[in-house]
Amino acid sequence: MLNALLTRNLPYDSVKDFAPVATVQRSDYVLVVHPALPVANLKQLIALAKSRPGELAYASAGNGNMNHVAAELFNMLTGVKTVHVPYKGGGQAMIDLMGGQVQMHFAVVVSALPHLLSKRLKGLAIGGETRFPALPQVPTFTEAGLPGFRLQPWQGIFAPARTPKPIIDKLAAEISRIVVLPDITARITGWGSQPLVSTPEQFSQLMADDFKRFAEVIKAANMRLD
Repeated sequence: MLNALLTRNLPYDSVKDFAPVATVQRSDYVLVVHPALPVANLKQLIALAKSRPGELAYASAGNGNMNHVAAELFNMLTGVKTVHVPYKGGGQAMIDLMGGQVQMHFAVVVSALPHLLSKRLKGLAIGGETRFPALPQVPTFTEAGLPGFRLQPWQGIFAPARTPKPIIDKLAAEISRIVVLPDITARITGWGSQPLVSTPEQFSQLMADDFKRFAEVIKAANMRLD
C-alpha cells in the first residue's frame, strides 16, 4: 500500500492486481521519547512541540517507512512541526534516540520493549485500540487525548486478482483457522504482534480505509520515494 502511494511508475497496481485473501497479524507501534525530554505524557509533548516548532526531531527507519508515516500523521493531527531524521534501519534509529541525537520515534513495540522496561526510553502512547499487555502503564492515543491517531500495521495474504472466488474463500477459511491455533498464536504474540482474523471482504475494507487515510498523510507531507 505504501509503495503505491509513494512510488511513481510501479510495474503493478497494488489495488487492482491483487485479491485480498486473509489477514494474519497486526503490530502495535509505540511513541517513545528520550527520558531527558521534559514531558510525562502525550499532551505535554504536543505542548512542547508547539512551543518549539521545528526543533524536536523524530527518527525513522527510512524515508517512506511506516514510522515516517506515523510521525507525519501525528504532525497532521496535532498541528505541530517536527523534523524528520531518516536512518537506514530501525536499529540505528533506536540507538541514536537513546543517545539523545533525536527526541522521539514511533517504534514497533517489540523493538522498544526492552528499552522501555529498562527506562532507557519513555513510552507515551500505543497506536492500537487497547493497551499492550507488557506495557499496561502506557495509554492508547485515544486515552492520551488524541483519538484520531490509530496505527496498527497489518500483514496479510493475497492472490492474483482474477483468482476464482471459491478458491479465495477456501484459502481464507483455512488461513483463519490456522492463525488461531494455539502454537501459531503463541508464535505471533511472541513477536510482539497479535493474530488478526478476517474475511476477504473485511480485509478489502481494511485496505481501503488505510489507503485513504495514508494517502491524506502522504499528500500533506509531500512524501516521495523517487
